[in-house]
Amino acid sequence: MASHAVCIQRVAPPCFEASQLNKSKTVSPFSVSITRRKRRSSGVRCSLVDFIGGDLVKPDIGRWLEDVEKHKAIAIYTPHEGGYEGRYLNRLKEQGYYFLDISARGLGDPETTLLNAYPVCPAHLGKQPIARWYYPPEVDYRLSALPPSAKGLVVWIIEAKVLSKSELQFLALLPSLRPNVRVVAECGNWRKFMWKPLAEIAELAAQE
Repeated sequence: MASHAVCIQRVAPPCFEASQLNKSKTVSPFSVSITRRKRRSSGVRCSLVDFIGGDLVKPDIGRWLEDVEKHKAIAIYTPHEGGYEGRYLNRLKEQGYYFLDISARGLGDPETTLLNAYPVCPAHLGKQPIARWYYPPEVDYRLSALPPSAKGLVVWIIEAKVLSKSELQFLALLPSLRPNVRVVAECGNWRKFMWKPLAEIAELAAQE
């Protein structure tokens, strides 16, 4: 008897609506299966992309390359799980671009870091004199090191959402100062990979 009691406790109660209890006290197994089927159909529906792989099906690669060449400064919004932007980055590499990956956190003034020689003070621990070292401008130094077959330099800025509007406006104007430079700034996250002109995000066209 104890084993039978355990089996009865493990059986899940049938899933049926409260309106069926008012009509009749006995519920047929056929009606219970219909109710379960309706509840399952109301859940999340899968598409073909979920089975093939969302990072493999990218029909907008051609439009991505056209917008990079047209606007020259792009603001991208990537999914939180990451990895999707690598498909678009590899297509730019196939076109002959070289990359400069910079994080917006700790970047300082973008104009000074990218176009001018900027100072860096190493830690002195309170015993050595305060020294100051100067580093060459990042963009000009990378442009001078590009091979002759390179198409240009892409400045890929990670976590650009922490930058101010004036800093984003300078990044949008950077390709006009250096014609061989393209700018891609990660300005936030979205459900899918999407992009907009950086001048539109920085409201540069409205000020002009």
